[in-house]
Amino acid sequence: MPDPGPQTHVNRAFIFKISSIAALGGVLYGYDMGIIAAAALFVKRTFALSTLQEELVVSMVLVGAMAGALAGGAIADRIGRRATLVWASIIFIIGSLLAPLSPKVVILIVARAIIGLGIGFTSVTAPVYVSELAPAQSRGMLIGLYQLALTIGIALADLVGYWLSAQEAWRLMFGLAVVPTLLFLTVILTVPESPRWLFAHARQTEAESVLRSYTDASTAQQLLRDIEEGLKIPIEQKWSALWSPQVRGAVFIAAGFTILQQITGINAIIYYGPRIFELAGIATHTNAIFATFLVAIMNVVATVVGIVLVDRVGRKPLLYVGVSGMTIALFTLSWGFSHKEFHGATLGMLALVSLLGYMACFAFSMGAIAWILVAEVFPLRVRGRGVAAATLGSGISNFIVSITFLSLIEAIGSARTFAIYGAMSIVTLLFVRFVVPETCGRDLESISLVTEA
Repeated sequence: MPDPGPQTHVNRAFIFKISSIAALGGVLYGYDMGIIAAAALFVKRTFALSTLQEELVVSMVLVGAMAGALAGGAIADRIGRRATLVWASIIFIIGSLLAPLSPKVVILIVARAIIGLGIGFTSVTAPVYVSELAPAQSRGMLIGLYQLALTIGIALADLVGYWLSAQEAWRLMFGLAVVPTLLFLTVILTVPESPRWLFAHARQTEAESVLRSYTDASTAQQLLRDIEEGLKIPIEQKWSALWSPQVRGAVFIAAGFTILQQITGINAIIYYGPRIFELAGIATHTNAIFATFLVAIMNVVATVVGIVLVDRVGRKPLLYVGVSGMTIALFTLSWGFSHKEFHGATLGMLALVSLLGYMACFAFSMGAIAWILVAEVFPLRVRGRGVAAATLGSGISNFIVSITFLSLIEAIGSARTFAIYGAMSIVTLLFVRFVVPETCGRDLESISLVTEA
């Protein structure tokens, strides 16, 4: 078991509140990412979409997310983590209102891009915000609340899709995203700014006040000294700083991990789950959406397991077990699609078991750990832009997977498509073994020293 590191005295109820409020951004991300799985089945029918048009409706949210990631990192460094989350919620509201009102598919695509912009802002800022408030011994669990909220958002989206599938009410599916968005905007206004950001912007008194609100005076002073030491080199305002010798290692770790997270197929399953189950022989839209909902519930449950274990057994042990399980599940699914004797209910059950196993292994490993690791490995002076770069890498690879999945199925078949994702899981295991550091229980400043070495 990793060394838990120095313990800090904190008001845990306050920290949990802060992390939970920030993690509501994950609900918005998850809902807007997950609702397309059910809605796309009926959008395709409403607008008579081609395969490419359907892929664009699904994937355009990722173009917005990449733009949001690029802008969000710089904005979070300039105006603050909390203010950036407020702007993200406003952007979510605009996109969530425009999508259900779309008279043409082109307007829906634009609305999805706007929603993606809010996703980019949130995915960059929320993990950084939580990491900068959390004590080292519980930082993994607290940041992991963001990922847990994301999985709950996906499950909620699949449940809404299942309830509304009989009516084919895809507009209402999109429109209901306004409800959690308004809640997010309301509650985020009650939280303080990151003390690390405040200190970096010469607002030491405010930073100390925030720290004293959840820790004792001596610990607050120690944390201030640690922050001051980490800020001896000022926050960088240029993207070129990410390519300096001291930061390149962190960029490779963070961006490499988030790219691999995507090209092992997770969002092909989230976005196209009902389509996969229909390919496996599940006959009706409603049953296919329900099977996808079961996979989403597994995502939530296994994420809880990952959050509980991440600060107890460490990041890398969970990754070894989880990615190995993902690999087995993907090759099993590929094997099932390649054997013509499996058809109908038999292949449908094999697909359900394989995807449940895949999702469980992904959720407690790569799903729970990715944004923890990304928020941890960068030094404070480039953290906002560093997380943005990792998010951009994730978005690009996510876009490539989502825009090619249906076309790949048509070109080479389901069996070969899932075999490709399985091969990428093997690459991920090697990356974890030889590149990813163990960050469990270490303070952010000492982690930066390791990645700079």
